[in-house]
Amino acid sequence: MAIDRVKFYQELRNKKLFSKLTTEQVQSIDTILNYWEQSGFTDLRWLAYMFGTILHETGRTMLPIEEWGKGKGRPYGKKLKHSGVAYTKPDKIYYGRSYVQLTWYENYELMGRLIGEDLLNHPELALEPNVAVKILFEGMTKGSSSFGDFTGKCLEMYFNKTTEDWINARRIINSLDKAKTIANYSKTFLTCLQ
Repeated sequence: MAIDRVKFYQELRNKKLFSKLTTEQVQSIDTILNYWEQSGFTDLRWLAYMFGTILHETGRTMLPIEEWGKGKGRPYGKKLKHSGVAYTKPDKIYYGRSYVQLTWYENYELMGRLIGEDLLNHPELALEPNVAVKILFEGMTKGSSSFGDFTGKCLEMYFNKTTEDWINARRIINSLDKAKTIANYSKTFLTCLQ
């Protein structure tokens, strides 16, 4: 589904979601819009919720970023798998990266396999917009695995013909942490997209 970009960016300015959009931010947002248009998806609530999530997860930058603190003080900030088993290879730490802060050895391994990128050996690839957008779509929709790869939840569960649940959609990423804030961001994005 094609998005009227002129109208979309004008509405973003009108809604004052950003004090100013940099060229880098616009390019990053355009990468997401391009992927959306090629995906065949049509429910704009999905795209709006992705944008609301990205706004929160990237500290309003709309860019794929490294987690602040790089996992310091968190179990995934060490050479430890989610299962609790230590690893030595690859010599990488799997702290949050990308639009949605992908974490843990196992998640980098799985997501890399699903999107065809070697994220386990090169986790920094998650910082490239063209890779980050694949992670975003694969993780938040049923994607190639047929379920949401971040938590087992996906956009199809919360936005469909009979359901519109802006609060519980946060479970796709991180339980209900900041669910109301992200819901409000997402609804604002939806008005900009319509």
